[in-house]
Amino acid sequence: METMVKETAAKIAGALGMSEEALFRQALVSFLHQQKREVLQHRLEILARYGVDSLETLESRIARGEIAEHPAWEDLIVAENLAARQEELDAYLDDLQEAEKHGAK
Repeated sequence: METMVKETAAKIAGALGMSEEALFRQALVSFLHQQKREVLQHRLEILARYGVDSLETLESRIARGEIAEHPAWEDLIVAENLAARQEELDAYLDDLQEAEKHGAK
């Protein structure tokens, strides 16, 4: 199976007039951007559910009793984890951009 994937990647790269490495890098960047969009969408859905625009506002409104603790605390934890995941994805994208700038493989 792996050989078929490599052969297909070589065909695609050739058809697009690019190296397999460049194709892989662009595919990886696209994948990371897609993951980031999904994380952002999920996080925004949580914030919209409570009518807030930030995690800090959500936490503050829960603490003041303006929003019921359950399930808001659980949603806040999920949203915080999503924010951490977004930072992780951004770091990967930064690493790839830096490698591209320096011509690293």
